[in-house]
Amino acid sequence: MSSSSTLDGSAAGVVSLRHDAGVMGLVGTAHLISHFSQLLLAPLFPWLKEEFAVSYTELGLLMTIFFVVSSAVQALSGFAVDRLGPRPVLFVGLGLIGVAAFGYSVSTSYWMLAGWAVVAGTGNGVFHPVNYTLLNHKVSAPRLGHAYSVHGITGSLGWALAPAMLVPIALAFSWRAAMASAGVLVFVVLAVLLLKRETLKLPPVTPARAHDLAAAGGSFAFLRIPSVWMCFAFFFFYAIALGAVQAFAPEAARQLHGMPLRLLATSVSVYMVCSAVGMVLGGFLAADPARCERVVGVGFGFAASMALALGLLDVPGTLVPALFGLMGFATGAGAPSRDLIVKRATPPHATGRVYGVVYSGLDIGQALSPLIFGSLMDHRQFQGVFLGLALVQGVLIVSAFNVKRARRTSLMPA
Repeated sequence: MSSSSTLDGSAAGVVSLRHDAGVMGLVGTAHLISHFSQLLLAPLFPWLKEEFAVSYTELGLLMTIFFVVSSAVQALSGFAVDRLGPRPVLFVGLGLIGVAAFGYSVSTSYWMLAGWAVVAGTGNGVFHPVNYTLLNHKVSAPRLGHAYSVHGITGSLGWALAPAMLVPIALAFSWRAAMASAGVLVFVVLAVLLLKRETLKLPPVTPARAHDLAAAGGSFAFLRIPSVWMCFAFFFFYAIALGAVQAFAPEAARQLHGMPLRLLATSVSVYMVCSAVGMVLGGFLAADPARCERVVGVGFGFAASMALALGLLDVPGTLVPALFGLMGFATGAGAPSRDLIVKRATPPHATGRVYGVVYSGLDIGQALSPLIFGSLMDHRQFQGVFLGLALVQGVLIVSAFNVKRARRTSLMPA
């Protein structure tokens, strides 16, 4: 090989790294806003309850509205992503979230909040089909595991940012100022992505690809693939577990182990931070696609053991956040491999649709989780919260291997 060829190859490698990092950063920032939008209301419940004279059940219904709408939009937006390309769909989604944040800030009734929850849920529903289409098509294969890792980390940071930003602003000024500030942040991110729009450019379906799709059975042919529905089931149960950790597990731990009240919010924060750290390791573990099911199995197996320890053992209250952290690290380490499982189950030219349907399981699970674990809390079944959490995490292990089995079955000759 000549020296000039070597130099060209090296230059191409550097450009590829720069390009991949740019895509990961922009997509990750968009994902941060998605998760940020999911917790716009919850940190401000005490203010909203007083302002609108409503119960916590009614406030919880706002979250259910958000996730039900997001689930429906997520399943449908994948078709728009495949037809129009991900970039315009992403811009519309961000714009709707920004408008909804400002809408919350000027609401004068509970039903206005509910209406803006519909708008915010619509905006949130586009992100997974958009993000995974961009990552799968624009990031080079050797770095895809790291791309999934960055994607997961930024999502966790979005969850952490919402209360960290909104509560201090609400305390210093008002909850309306906090919501308006959230709207400003969303539109700043949208402006950055508009400036960097060439990095996110991906052509929509071409006539040739549309012909290939029709030959493969049409736009809905992917719905006949068993592994797609196995992935849907996986994310459904994953969301149920996540909802339990975010909303009810800390209070259940406080009741069981006498954890100081000041550590209540700390448990969730530690879980999220450790989950993000685990995702860094998970990016390396996902480099070998052949072991992704085993990585998921080990991660959720360890997380289930932590849940069982919290439910069955006499744990000192001050150590509870540490167990939450270990549980978060284990689930985070398996997250990039989890996303790779979905990619391997996705047929060509159907990325947006598959991810839209599969990840709608997340929103459905998050809408149902409060009903399941909230009922346990109302009946003071605090131990049952952790036993149920461990059970769901065990189901996730079985689901991951069922995806692999279903994928192999679909590849077998008739």
